Amino acid sequence: MIYLLEDDDNIRGFTIYALTNSGYEVQGFSLPSQFRAAVAQQLPELVLLDIMLPEEDGLSILRWLRDNEPTAHLPIIMLSAKSTEYDKVLGLDSGADDYLAKPFGVMELLSRIRALLRRAEKSDSSEVLQIGAVTLNSKRHTVTLCGAPLVLTCKEFDLLELLMRNQGLVLSRSSILQAVWGYDYVGESRTVDVHIRMLRAKFGEEYNIIETVRGVGYCCNPPAKETPL
Repeated sequence: MIYLLEDDDNIRGFTIYALTNSGYEVQGFSLPSQFRAAVAQQLPELVLLDIMLPEEDGLSILRWLRDNEPTAHLPIIMLSAKSTEYDKVLGLDSGADDYLAKPFGVMELLSRIRALLRRAEKSDSSEVLQIGAVTLNSKRHTVTLCGAPLVLTCKEFDLLELLMRNQGLVLSRSSILQAVWGYDYVGESRTVDVHIRMLRAKFGEEYNIIETVRGVGYCCNPPAKETPL
């Protein structure tokens, strides 16, 4: 089930029609209060979320979803008429997995939905990965920092797992895009940079395990220990 929160009747109706014809089950809402009530009754597999809404804006809804454990890892695509780089970064920094500017093409929307669902539904191994103070359990889909739970978006989790499974190896931005977002993802390498920055902010400087290799990409290693004077 895909939930669509969009107050424009034409866009909501067209999007529901397109997704339904592509085999998806979709439920649309024009008001955040309706959306909140539906989420309380049944969790969706993916959310399409407009930013400019009556009652409250989409970023407020996004934060509400990310702050609650049952919905913290829901794949979320922001839909907005705001298409500047600042608006995209703001949406991603607030916890969205992807951002699509209006007007958008149906084929691109479907491609991004498939990529997110494919990552969310992938079979997890039981391996527990640990680097420094960060522990990732791929079967339980949990991450802890110094033993305390760390709330990540679906894409942040997939990105972190990829880097941790390749500890010590430098992965290019293009290879990360292909592995995490899918070969059919239409986007920029800056998407990777934004998600890396969000992960680092959640780790904090002391426990950051992601290194930047200038001109190449990123790799995971335990934080460097300071040499005593």
